[in-house]
Parts: sequence; C-alpha cells; structure tokens
Amino acid sequence: MAVEVTALEPSSLALFWAGVIALSIMVYVILDGFDLGVGILFGAAKAGPLREGMIAAIAPFWDGNETWLVVVGASLFAAFPVVYAVFLPAFYLPVLLLLLGLIFRGVAFEFRHRGSAGGLWNWGFFLGSTVVAFVQGAAVGAMIRGIHVVDNQYAGGSFEWLRPFPVVCGIGLVLGYALLGAGWLVLKSEGALLDWAWRRIPWLAGAVLLVLCVAFFVALGDRDRIGGMLHGRTWGLIFPLIGLVAMEGVFASIPLRREAWPFVCTALFFAAAFATLAVMFWPYMIPYEITIGGAAAPEASLSFLFWGAGLFAMPVIVIYTVAVYWLFRGKLRPMERYESSAEAGRSEF
Repeated sequence: MAVEVTALEPSSLALFWAGVIALSIMVYVILDGFDLGVGILFGAAKAGPLREGMIAAIAPFWDGNETWLVVVGASLFAAFPVVYAVFLPAFYLPVLLLLLGLIFRGVAFEFRHRGSAGGLWNWGFFLGSTVVAFVQGAAVGAMIRGIHVVDNQYAGGSFEWLRPFPVVCGIGLVLGYALLGAGWLVLKSEGALLDWAWRRIPWLAGAVLLVLCVAFFVALGDRDRIGGMLHGRTWGLIFPLIGLVAMEGVFASIPLRREAWPFVCTALFFAAAFATLAVMFWPYMIPYEITIGGAAAPEASLSFLFWGAGLFAMPVIVIYTVAVYWLFRGKLRPMERYESSAEAGRSEF
C-alpha cells in the first residue's frame, strides 16, 4: 500500500529531474540498444570479416552510449533517493547481472584479438550483450506488474523479476535490440555485411511482433495487477498505434531497400513504447506505490543538483554525443575488407 508521502505534489525541480531521467533512459535505450543489438547478432555471424565489420560499426560509439546509463543512475541517486533505495533491493540480481554483462562486453571488446582466447571473448561479447538486454527487459516487465512497497522499503521477493510476464518482456527486448542493431548495420555497412543484416530484419521484426502478442496474452492472466493502467487515459493508445505504424515501416523498407528506414522506424517503435510506459506509470516513480513528489529529494538538494549537474554536466554529455555521431556519420570505412566474405554471408540463414 502506498504511504502518505506519495501524495505530495512534485515541485518544478522534481519534475525537471524526472524529465531528465526519462529522457536519459530513452536516449540510452536507443543508443546503447543498437550496440547491444549488434552484440546479440554477433553470436549469429561466422567468424571473420562479418564479425570484424560488426565491431567496426559500433567501435566509435559503444562506450559513449553507456554514459547515459551512468546519468540515469547518478540522477536517481541524487534526485530521488527513495526510488534508488527501493529499486536496488527489488532488482539486486538483475543489476548484478547487468554490471557483469557490461564488464564482459567491455573486456571482450578489447581482448578478443589478444592471445589464444579470442573465441572465448567473442562468446563473452555475445553473452554479455544478451544478458544485459534480457535483464533490462525483465526489470521493465516487473515494473509494469508493480513493485510491492511498505514504508518506503521493498517488501517483495528476490525473484519477482522472473515471473512469466517479465521473462517475456526480457525476451522481447533481446529481439528488439537485435532488430535495432540490424538496422544500425544496414545504416552503416556495405557489401556482405549489409546483405547479411538486411536478411535478418524481417525475421527479427516478425519475432518482435510475435513476442508482443505473447506478452499481451500473458498480461491477461495477470490482469488484476496490469489491467486498467490506461483507465481514463485512452488517449495514450495513440502511442501503441504509432509503434505499430513504425513496425510497418520496418517491413516496408525491405523491398524498397531504404537503408535509413529500419533503424529510424525501430527507434520510433522504441520511443512509442517508452511513451506508452510513461502514460501507464504517471505520476509514479515506483509503480504503483511512490509518486514523483513522494520520492524527490529535499528542494535544496534538487536546486544544488540543478546548478551543478543540470547546467554543466548534462550539456557536456549532449555535446559530446552529438559531436561523435556527427564526426562518424555516414558509412564507415574501409568497407572493402567485407567483400571477401560475400559468399560466406550468402550461405547463412
């Protein structure tokens, strides 16, 4: 049951930091989502030029993308300490697996060409990416079901995030990130890798839609906890409709060979899904127990954070991100080395 503090109205600064966190999550999901997706697809590619092309497509971006995850964690800790205190006990194991997966990805990225253990690190890169995507999706699914809070403390079990609905959400996010990664490879690559990525897109898009249908039917079995979240907000249904239109754009891009469409449409699909979650969760930071106002830090702390981080750190991160993507815009070179793997690429799938 929600405690009395959750009835507090949020201040302007609390709403500002809630917006910063929401925007940072969405940016992280799209930017780190595509390089996690490439890591997931990495396990399906044959060793050699195809895999080297995948690494080249994300090499300038992957470490900077994860900065947005740091922004989310730091902002939650400073601006909404109650959320931080409830979230970590609820998701100790997913957070631990997330950190291990990110560590394996980073180490594998640097060590896969060192010594005789390259094959092990290649698998580490794939498994780390998959685990990170799965636990993120499972955590979102658990949040949709609701977090049991008593006196501003988590009161549920350690494996609530492994219920059927969160597991389906975890699988869905793995496939969604893989689709986003395939779209990125189409956008950035040429030759055999480009053809390889194009062939994966219809399968991945179809799998994402299938998992969405499964999630819907699983949610029906949990309707006491999930049902009615859009009650009184039927206007929010526009966002799922936008997501379906975006997915149709992914399918439409295949015969037309519009190279920007798969990535842009998949990113729009993720943005629509995020907007749907925002409508479902509002005004809660911990669904469906603690609101933004109830979770916010004291006003003096929010003000200090605004002047220290909001006006200085955030613009630097945004400028850095924009500069990197502008500097490495267009197709990545050299791509000629992938041509030698054309036959290998055609023989797969």
